[in-house]
Amino acid sequence: MPDGVRLAARIWLPEGAGAVPAILECIPYRKRDMVRARDEGNHPFLAAHGYACLRVDMRGSGDSEGVMRDMYAPAELEDARRLIDWIARREWCNGRVGMFGTSWGGTASLQAAVDAPEPLKAVIANCATIDRFEDDIHWMGGCVLTDTLEWGATLPAILAAPPDAATVGDGWFGMWQNRLRNMGFPHENWLRETRRDPHWRHGSVRFDADRLGCPVLAVGGWSDRYSNSVMPLVEARPDICRGIVGPWGHHYPDRGEPGPAIGFQAVALEWWDCWLGSDAPAMPDWPAMRLWLREFDPPQDRLSMRNGMWVEIERPKEAGQRCFHLGSGELLDFPTGEAVELTVPDDLRHGQCAGDTGYFGRVGGLPLEQTPDDGLSLCFDSPPLGSDLCIVGHAKLSIEVAAEALPAQLALRLCDVAPDGRSNLITRTIVNLELDDGLNGPRNAVPGRRFRVRAKFPTTAYRIAEGHRVRLAIGSSYWPLIWPSGRPSRLRISTCGAELSLPLQPDALRSPKRPFPPAVDLPEGKGCRTISAGPLRRVRSGEPGGWLRNLWHQPAVTNEFEDIDVGFTHETTVEFSCGADDADRASCSVSHRIGIRRPDGHARISSSVSMFNSRDGTQVKSEMTVQWNDETIATLKSGISV
Repeated sequence: MPDGVRLAARIWLPEGAGAVPAILECIPYRKRDMVRARDEGNHPFLAAHGYACLRVDMRGSGDSEGVMRDMYAPAELEDARRLIDWIARREWCNGRVGMFGTSWGGTASLQAAVDAPEPLKAVIANCATIDRFEDDIHWMGGCVLTDTLEWGATLPAILAAPPDAATVGDGWFGMWQNRLRNMGFPHENWLRETRRDPHWRHGSVRFDADRLGCPVLAVGGWSDRYSNSVMPLVEARPDICRGIVGPWGHHYPDRGEPGPAIGFQAVALEWWDCWLGSDAPAMPDWPAMRLWLREFDPPQDRLSMRNGMWVEIERPKEAGQRCFHLGSGELLDFPTGEAVELTVPDDLRHGQCAGDTGYFGRVGGLPLEQTPDDGLSLCFDSPPLGSDLCIVGHAKLSIEVAAEALPAQLALRLCDVAPDGRSNLITRTIVNLELDDGLNGPRNAVPGRRFRVRAKFPTTAYRIAEGHRVRLAIGSSYWPLIWPSGRPSRLRISTCGAELSLPLQPDALRSPKRPFPPAVDLPEGKGCRTISAGPLRRVRSGEPGGWLRNLWHQPAVTNEFEDIDVGFTHETTVEFSCGADDADRASCSVSHRIGIRRPDGHARISSSVSMFNSRDGTQVKSEMTVQWNDETIATLKSGISV
């Protein structure tokens, strides 16, 4: 890089091909060991089809030099542009470059596409975000996601792992020490920035969609909240963007669970062949969006396959609306003409059926049967539907709320209720009642007085079957996914002018012209052996004294790479506790451990974050210990109030 920092790359080149197009993936997840197996499922396949492929460790991670203090720093974005220019000038590249990735890598690819450098001809963004405040891992509706604490423990552990002497040479230990001396805990910044301010707008492509300078294939899965980025991106730039949303979680689609999975590598190859492999590129004959239209699934922690079907939308357009008006416990086709004021139940047990947000791609963690949470909510049900109702897009709710005190929050859920009474989650959102509807600043609400809230649910594609009912459920908290707002605040809503609008695509949905290629388990020859100490374990319990405890533990999982004699181990434990009627006793603790075994020694990194309410406010304590050959070489501790 121009400042002298060297970035480490693993490169696959087609044999005897001369100058070819190149494809870049640049992420902070260690190419030497952590995601080596995943890399070997993508890059060799593309190289075998005529592309030079590069997997680069971002600065401050893996085998690259430098320091990373936070996500999406200006230096990171500038590095991507320098990399693209460097690649385009290699003798093995014909000057055309593509960029792709999942999660962080997908978001970085989108960011590189804003005012894209001339060699960058196309990107693929899988499980990416275009709105870092609303649809990333940190906040939801202006409320803190407890996921941010898990990521707050995990990311520093990844960055604190040592570079490998086999790649960087004898200077690896000094390089590691420099990295450790300059490390911090990025989640402290994430927790301090409490509204959609410049910190979060930086790198949020949603606000720069008009500046996207190359075609984008956006891919997501309904079991992952990052899927909310795909439809808005295609709608904003239908000229250069195409979208795919399947049923899976935070994975590449060939590893998708719940299924059906699809052949991601073959889909990607078709995209690259169009934009990188042609002297006269043109948009492939693809519909604007291909979506998995979900249907009722028996709610459970884990599903291997979803009910539903693939549908296509030829071009994005303004959807029709099915409007319901809120009555006293009912969703009505017409307003009743009389306003009813209703109290939202206040019970921190609401949210025990939430499952995960899907960010980390764990096995299971799907939303459970919603009836217990429905019983702790203010519910509004439609009559049984006389015909199927297909929801495609953003559902919206407009409602008047009065809060006895602030801060306060609303948890909104849209459910599909079967004739036998089972309640299946369709989509959900959270509202911080202190922030305006755009999450940009204070709402200036007066405690005790009604004010209007306009909430938008994440995008969805879901068919509610004839005979089923639509249910809107409103709660005042969503523990343990969302950090509680503080002492209970009595919330009242008015049915005056309250309206739920569901987005419809009455004429746009059609069956696919051709099926997706099937998923293939790549590579054929596996270079990784996985050893697990046991399956992920989840425990939910209510205990004497009104305590709620939620625990999950992923025992140690080790990936052994025999060809380089390296092993990478990770283990995570997360525990939540809270009083059922007392948010002042809320606490969350996360512990993440990494172990690396290689011929010259072994490293262990232990990172923990705990957040808890106290008389002095909400406290966050963080600690990390780094060892080499059982000797502690670095310890980092920090604490803040938020």
